[in-house]
Amino acid sequence: MNDDDPSELIAALKVQHRRLDEEIERLREAGNVDQMELARLKKQKLHLKDEIERLLDNSTPDIIA
Repeated sequence: MNDDDPSELIAALKVQHRRLDEEIERLREAGNVDQMELARLKKQKLHLKDEIERLLDNSTPDIIA
C-alpha cells in the first residue's frame, strides 16, 4: 500500500471498519456479551469512521462557488 495514495488508505480503513461491524454483530448475536469488549470495539469502529471522514474531507478540494 502506498502511503501517499489516500484512496488506498481509505479503502483499507473501510475494510477494517466492516470487519469491526461484523465482529460487533457476531457478539450481539451470541447473547452473553462482555459489555466492556463491545464498548471497546464500538469505540474503535467510531475512531475508524472519523479517520475515514477526515481523509475524505482532506482529499476533496475546496470549491469556492
